[in-house]
Amino acid sequence: MRRTRSTIVTALAVLATAGLLGGCGAGEPERDADTGEIVDASDSDVFTLRVGDCLDSAALGDVVETVPVIPCEEPHDSEVYAFKDLPAGDYPGEDEVSGLADEYCYGEFEGFVRMAYEDSALEYLPMYPLQDGWERLEDRELLCLVVDLDGGVTGSLKGAAR
Repeated sequence: MRRTRSTIVTALAVLATAGLLGGCGAGEPERDADTGEIVDASDSDVFTLRVGDCLDSAALGDVVETVPVIPCEEPHDSEVYAFKDLPAGDYPGEDEVSGLADEYCYGEFEGFVRMAYEDSALEYLPMYPLQDGWERLEDRELLCLVVDLDGGVTGSLKGAAR
């Protein structure tokens, strides 16, 4: 049985990449040419996120258009640990998409953190498309963030085993 996530993460789990993303003005973050790691803090389009990118999820709103990305060496609270595209077709409804996101992120958590979710002090945050983005932008991106609710993380949470 999964433990109950904190109120903060439960509230954040309804965040979604939505139809407002087109024309939001933010673009690709500046990345190191060799490693692909983010080198400067900036607001970036949510569609530019990659596994290993760090950010502050506490700064996210109800609908995610842009994300505050941060070099992982600087204090942050979240890191992208998994990504997948949901299958094409009609929008199955937010409950279904949310359930798929939760199931996927839960399943990928231990492989990244190297500790079972139930034993970890860390949380996860699924980000998934809402109906408007699904239909207007063909958004099928599902992202999983590992979150340290205390913040102040420096470096990657990959293999953190905590």
